[in-house]
Amino acid sequence: MTEWVVTRLKNDFQLAILSRGYKRRTKGFAIANEQTSAIEIGDEPMQFHLKFPDITVAVGEERLVAIPQILYQRPEVQAIIMDDAFQHRAVHAGLNILLTEYQNLYTRDLMLPAGDLRDIKASSGRANVIIITKCPETLSRDQRKRIELELRPAPAQTCFFTTIKYGLPYHLFSRVVKPITQETEILLVCGIANPRHLKTYLTTQTKSYEMIRYADHHIFKINDLAEIKQHFDRLGGANKMIITTEKDAVRLHKFKSELEHYPIFVLPITHEFLFEETNTFLDLLIDFIKSHKRPDLI
Repeated sequence: MTEWVVTRLKNDFQLAILSRGYKRRTKGFAIANEQTSAIEIGDEPMQFHLKFPDITVAVGEERLVAIPQILYQRPEVQAIIMDDAFQHRAVHAGLNILLTEYQNLYTRDLMLPAGDLRDIKASSGRANVIIITKCPETLSRDQRKRIELELRPAPAQTCFFTTIKYGLPYHLFSRVVKPITQETEILLVCGIANPRHLKTYLTTQTKSYEMIRYADHHIFKINDLAEIKQHFDRLGGANKMIITTEKDAVRLHKFKSELEHYPIFVLPITHEFLFEETNTFLDLLIDFIKSHKRPDLI
């Protein structure tokens, strides 16, 4: 969702992305530059940096401390998008967007470690916008109403519904695009928390596939490459490829010399708004940025 927002706003506003930088091997505040690696800022911020090299991408465990530093070093910034920060109450964001998954609505979930929630359910009242993600493309208006009745949004809260869309795979290094066909044999390499939708998609697009699954945010090592190559070499067909996610691709990019001659492709993913509400959501964001006055820095 962060990428969706940046893609549609970056031509009209000076943006910055602020993330914690989960599982990076550094601490404190940092702004990504040409020499930055995923080890220094984390895989997801690095993904943002590679996709949007002209956008300020910053990391900092203490968002309250990081925001003034962004504005000091990048005074032209008009809006800061805080990635995965709804539960950080020290920062009073001007616009709070809460994401909840169709198959695991926050009303049915539990707090960590029993569930996936990082804040109490009552905190949903702080959201200006609630987005139900990973919905079926065929979600009906009756189904939408049932979900809204369960979530019980306040009159001032707006609900949107999105589904996942996968793009054409592109080579990790050459960026050459290659479509998946029913004849393609695929080795899926992924280290994401929940690959359920990805597996479902590949099941519909191919005759069969194999998967090597790693832990979320896995840092790939040389031994992992040997495992990947062994599994790939065992695939018998002539039309075969390795598929990985955009997040994993960031952590595999450092092995260019070992992998550039392999057909290793990245499967891009994005959100698509249902019920023809793309422009409604986009207008909401634009109106907020235009109406929000930046406070003077002391």
